[in-house]
Amino acid sequence: MKTEEELKHDILKLTMAIEDKFPELSKYVGEMPVKFSDSISDEMNVRNLRGYHDSLYTLLDNYSMNHESTRNKLTILNSSSI
Repeated sequence: MKTEEELKHDILKLTMAIEDKFPELSKYVGEMPVKFSDSISDEMNVRNLRGYHDSLYTLLDNYSMNHESTRNKLTILNSSSI
């Protein structure tokens, strides 16, 4: 299981990749809620971050299923272990 810091790093990489390679999806990133707080347990933060990460990846995955030109870009993202 990934740590909080690893998830934050992966989310940053994924968000930057979306903004760089798929700018048309950037508007959806801002609409995706993420619950992160110092007042909740580390376990809850990790769970919330994992959910946010998975939501970002699902957004990309679904987009690539409908847009042939993005499949190669998504394969590149997968190979960089996001």
